[in-house]
Amino acid sequence: MMQTPRVIIYSLLSNNQFQGRPLCYQPIQAIGTGTVKFEADVKIGFSPSPLFFSTYAYIEARQSTAAVTIGRGTWINNNFSAIAEHTSITIGQNCLIGTCVEILDSDFHGIKVGERMFSRPEWAKPVFIGDNVFIGSNVKIMKGVTIGNGSVIANGSIVTKDVPPGVIVGGNPARVLKVIEQ
Repeated sequence: MMQTPRVIIYSLLSNNQFQGRPLCYQPIQAIGTGTVKFEADVKIGFSPSPLFFSTYAYIEARQSTAAVTIGRGTWINNNFSAIAEHTSITIGQNCLIGTCVEILDSDFHGIKVGERMFSRPEWAKPVFIGDNVFIGSNVKIMKGVTIGNGSVIANGSIVTKDVPPGVIVGGNPARVLKVIEQ
C-alpha cells in the first residue's frame, strides 16, 4: 500500500508500454522503443528486504530492435536492472533473482578512443537465462551469456561466459564451482 504512489510515479516516468501485468511490490520504470514483455505471474520487488523503499526495477529495451522478456512465475527482488540496447534479454520461467542484479546485452560504447561516444548493433549480443535459474544478489550478467536451466549464480558474481545447466557458478569472472545433484 505504501508503495502505490511510487509505482504510479515510475509508471508516469516510463515511456515503454510493456506487455503483461507483473505484480509490482516495487515500482518499474520501463524505457525505450523496443519490446518489454512480462509473462503471467511475474513478481517485481520483495518486502521485507533491503532497498524495498529506496529503489525500483529499471527495464530498458533501448532501440526498436531490442527486447526484454521475463518468463512465467519469475520473481525479481529489489533494485533490478536489465538493459537491452540492440538485441534481447530473455529470462526463463520460475527464476529467482536477488537484489541489485544487472543484466546487459551491450557495452554501450566502443573500446577504442575514437569509438567511445557511440554504439554499434554488431557489438551487442543477446542474453538468455533458462528456466528455474537462481541468481543471487549483486550479480552482473554481461552480453552474449547463456545460462542453462536449473543453474545457480552465487552472490557477487560477474558472468562473462556461458553457464551449463544444473551447476553452481561464482566469482569474477564466474566459473563452475559445483554440479547440482538431482
